[in-house]
Amino acid sequence: MSIAPVGIIGAGRVGAVLGARLRAAGHPVVAVSARSEASRLRARTLLHGVPVLDPADVARAGDVLLLAVPDDLLEDVAAELAPHVRPGQLVLHTSGRHGRAVLAALEARGARTAAFHPAMTFTGSDVDLDRTCVMGLTAADADRAEVEALALAVGGTPVWVAESDRVVYHAALAHGANHVVTVVNQAMDLLRSIGVADPSAVLEPLLRASVTNTLAYGDAALTGPVARGDARTVSAHVDAIADAEIAATYTALSAATIERALRDARIDEDTAASLRDSLSEGAER
Repeated sequence: MSIAPVGIIGAGRVGAVLGARLRAAGHPVVAVSARSEASRLRARTLLHGVPVLDPADVARAGDVLLLAVPDDLLEDVAAELAPHVRPGQLVLHTSGRHGRAVLAALEARGARTAAFHPAMTFTGSDVDLDRTCVMGLTAADADRAEVEALALAVGGTPVWVAESDRVVYHAALAHGANHVVTVVNQAMDLLRSIGVADPSAVLEPLLRASVTNTLAYGDAALTGPVARGDARTVSAHVDAIADAEIAATYTALSAATIERALRDARIDEDTAASLRDSLSEGAER
């Protein structure tokens, strides 16, 4: 693959890091757009020396154009840039949710389009530069080799996702990564409420082991009161959690866990019914 010059729309946490990694791989980053002061700072630090231009000028500058903008803005940004792209130009976006259809306005102008999503959370700093992750890719058959080569250039592991599967792909990542932040923070809140000064120190070994075991063994990694069928313990937990939001989360996730444990034959139907009753009674109190 030839080393194509790259333009980046959006020097946010993702765009600035991917730009820096492409440049480290030998791709000249010829222009970047950055509207906020935080984005301009990232452009200066991670993409030092790259001209900061208006989006239209960035679109005209690169043979590869990387759109690193929020999901809900992507279609509008594509429409705004359509007059400035050219036939054969490769336009990538970093959205997990979207495939190629969201860039239809650019494809209508002759541009080639692809989804180029890093399955990673970013800080937007040099901490991110050595991280590796899967790249969720969607592209036309004729463009797959080039898009895959770019994914490898940023240190990613290519995984191809069908256009029709993009939303489910992204939902899986959001459910696994974003919701765990809520659950862990709620657990830390409960520990703080009983005077634990450093909740993270209490939870970190347990959480690391839980995630590692789950990734390796799936449902077989489940431990705790649901897996043991300890209905009275589950009931006591619900009674003890005074925070209504945390109690609701605990109840909903316990209910889902009961069903997974039942399907995996960790518990039988009678035990599952007893556990469900404990949750129902707790919700009524």
